[in-house]
Amino acid sequence: MNDRESSVGARLFVGFQRVLPQHLLSLLMYRFARIEWVPLKNLMIRAYVRLVGVDLSAAAQHEPTAYPHLNAFFTRALRPDARPLDPDPRAVLSPVDGTISQFGSITDGRIIQAKGLDYSVRDLLGGRGEAHHLFDGGRFATIYLSPRDYHRIHMPLAGELAEMTYFGGRLFSVNQATAAQVPGLFARNERVLCLFGTELGPLAVVLVGAIFVGGIETVWEGEVAPALPGLRSRRWHYTGATARVHLDRGEELGRFNLGSTVILLFPADTLTWDPALMPGQTVRLGQRIGTCN
Repeated sequence: MNDRESSVGARLFVGFQRVLPQHLLSLLMYRFARIEWVPLKNLMIRAYVRLVGVDLSAAAQHEPTAYPHLNAFFTRALRPDARPLDPDPRAVLSPVDGTISQFGSITDGRIIQAKGLDYSVRDLLGGRGEAHHLFDGGRFATIYLSPRDYHRIHMPLAGELAEMTYFGGRLFSVNQATAAQVPGLFARNERVLCLFGTELGPLAVVLVGAIFVGGIETVWEGEVAPALPGLRSRRWHYTGATARVHLDRGEELGRFNLGSTVILLFPADTLTWDPALMPGQTVRLGQRIGTCN
């Protein structure tokens, strides 16, 4: 396939997504993935392993049919020794297994989405207050989780949760083809923003939903999405001793049901990206992606 045919195919793929009932299809997948009838769920899990090429060597449970349903398989745990954390306490860790879509500096309040496309931090954070100014001149990293990846998200460094916000939105695919075609994709899709206080200052971890990713969970609130139909946003605050949520470096933060995207935002002058990092690079949970300044 030449570049022109590839471009036409990508436009058709995105155009098809625009007319699909994205939330209805994701709700159906949400229910389908939780079927516990043994013959059907075993068939689905085995078919999924073959179709997407899942590697179970690092999973805590190696036998696919031991999982109670397809979603439990998607969100499977890893062996405790499968993803050792970089031992340098100054290392900023990859929070997931995935692929670096883009990374770099936040310039004039904007983040690179794909070649020739960028979008605003303000839009990503829901246009709320002045929170976007926390990251003026800072750094960002966008990491894509494919269907074959481990689907749990962990902390890139230790932090204290300040607030969490759910934003309703579309459910476009978040793969490379769609990111190159849909302006402001990550700020348009349904997402969950987690704001932490860390040794570097504020840290934003944004969990972006996508088509068929009908569930986003955090370890402190459980299932956050899908939300009630029509809900545009909801905010949770974590102040006071009873609401305190502290997560250590590498500790689990949440999980996706199916793959999606995680976006990290850091303040200015707080970290240096690893010199070997590049778009398209595969990363693993616990791997160094940067170093605290």
